[in-house]
Amino acid sequence: MKIPYQLNPFVVADPNKCIGCRVCELACSTVHAHEKKPLTVGSMKNPLQPRLYLVRTIYGSVPVQCRHCEDAPCANACPVSAIVQKDGAICINEELCMGCKTCILACPFGAITLMPVFEEGHPVQQNVAIALDEYSNEMVGYKQLQVAGKCDRCINLEHPACVENCPEHALQLIVPENHRDARMQEAALSLGFIVKDCFS
Repeated sequence: MKIPYQLNPFVVADPNKCIGCRVCELACSTVHAHEKKPLTVGSMKNPLQPRLYLVRTIYGSVPVQCRHCEDAPCANACPVSAIVQKDGAICINEELCMGCKTCILACPFGAITLMPVFEEGHPVQQNVAIALDEYSNEMVGYKQLQVAGKCDRCINLEHPACVENCPEHALQLIVPENHRDARMQEAALSLGFIVKDCFS
């Protein structure tokens, strides 16, 4: 879905409909899994890595995810230009990302996190970074490689997986132009009824 001259679409959740079932997280993790075949409980080798995050409060629950800002703070802050706009979505090039965490600090929604890097079908220890001693600069061990991860709005799919799989239809893909037009029509209808009542 190429949207070169329009505002970027984004997914939002209705907290009045969300029941906190985490199906959105499961759907997100599944479509972004590095394995090429369909996943079942018995065939999953890597942990779930959703790109949206369910937040629970005393008032309810709602998933939080990237808003795909036009002037994205995360992209502006990235020192290696690993975050770019692609087909109307803000995406992270994991091959360029060095895991510096600057984008995490820059995102006002908390929609970015670091995710472990996994080789296809291999356990964690296959992707490691060398840890150096503070004083001698000698290798003292290994740490799991991690890169920034966030919602890419499933740009390779026709519809975002979270929206398609929510059992309560709490998630919705918002296309700003369409949303604005719909709200203006609602406002015009409401105003029409008010004016009609005043003169009747």
